[in-house]
Amino acid sequence: MFKRLLRIFLIVVVLLVLTALVGGIVWFNYFRDGMIKQYFATMKPPAATVSTIIAKPSTWTPGIEAIGTVKAVRGVDLTVETNGIVKEILFHANQKVADNAVLLQLDDAVERADLDAQKAQAALDQTSLARAIELTKRGVGSDSTLDTARAAASASASQVTKLQAVLDQKQLTAPFGGTVGIPKIDIGQYLAPGTAVVTLQDLDTMRVDFSVPEQQLPLLKIGQTVRLGFGGADMPFAGAIRGIDPKIDSSSRLVNVRAEVANPEGKLTPGQFVQVRVELPEEQNVLTLPQTALTTSLYGDYIFVVLPAKPAEAPAAQTAKPEEKPAAPAADKPADAKPADAMKPAADAAKPATDAAKPADNATDPAKPAGADQPALVLSQVFVKPGRRNQGMVEIVEGLKAGDEVVTAGQNRLFNGISVTVDNTIDPSKSANKQADQQ
Repeated sequence: MFKRLLRIFLIVVVLLVLTALVGGIVWFNYFRDGMIKQYFATMKPPAATVSTIIAKPSTWTPGIEAIGTVKAVRGVDLTVETNGIVKEILFHANQKVADNAVLLQLDDAVERADLDAQKAQAALDQTSLARAIELTKRGVGSDSTLDTARAAASASASQVTKLQAVLDQKQLTAPFGGTVGIPKIDIGQYLAPGTAVVTLQDLDTMRVDFSVPEQQLPLLKIGQTVRLGFGGADMPFAGAIRGIDPKIDSSSRLVNVRAEVANPEGKLTPGQFVQVRVELPEEQNVLTLPQTALTTSLYGDYIFVVLPAKPAEAPAAQTAKPEEKPAAPAADKPADAKPADAMKPAADAAKPATDAAKPADNATDPAKPAGADQPALVLSQVFVKPGRRNQGMVEIVEGLKAGDEVVTAGQNRLFNGISVTVDNTIDPSKSANKQADQQ
């Protein structure tokens, strides 16, 4: 009977130990999972580094933007007027030629022979006319003979002029000074009338043809400043409007405009694509931001504004102080009670330890200005209404006020309420090459 009770007792003890062990394991896992969840729930992400700009009113130059095509003010494709075989080419590609310079010579042997013969006939007719005039003065010749001689002399002179013009057509001359292109003919080639020989372009002054919507026609006027560029925000060429078509195209509702631009360095080429901006009168007190500060989403356009963090958002600095305060009364009580002289050496021995700890606290002071003295900053997502854009800047019509500090770079991983640190050593509104040159 005793052995049976002992066996039951041992079984119960073992069951209790196993139950306690299993319960401890289950409680430990539950406690561990709870602590992990609490840690990640209260953990704050590290502060993101951003670049910012202070929004302030500025001068805004509005404009009308369009796409244009460059053409030379004077530019033609030269052709021959008569047929013939190419005898001599008197130019080469990209050569600058003067006005009336001979560019091409066709074979003119037959025309020269005809001209020489006609000049001889004209000289003979002129001599006959002089003889008829002399005979008429003497009363020997008749008036009809004089009239015939005069008509023959006049006809011969006209024929000389005609043959000289035919001979001149065997030469191709430049109608104005400019730059010639690549020759389209070869020596010995037979040319028919109208055959293109070469292009001639005056590259000193260029004209740009572009179109604007009919709603913007009242904003245009002759002499208005126009800026040109090949792409991007840089528009290095400046000119002026020289012509506005008085008729609106009924099919496209566009108005054709022509501007002239000086091209002393020859960077503009006929037929080139350019971006055109017609500058309008300046406007004052316009809030603008770099286009990099504006983010577009399905819900609208928004920016991130940097604000000081509220005290409730930084509880770590406040919770550290209550833990230090209870230690101070504990050290004061033995000093106030003075229970025994034997305790004084222990209190005296504790003072050097506290005095030695003060330099350690002071050693951390130099590190405080780097982050402790700076106020904590957080982001606020603000939806705005953008307006016009120009040279990398965008006008903010609604949602922004002067003095707001707006994030201009680093928005990829930002969200509302995140802590940030400001680093304005990089300006996203400038190219990397310009910033490297400044540094």
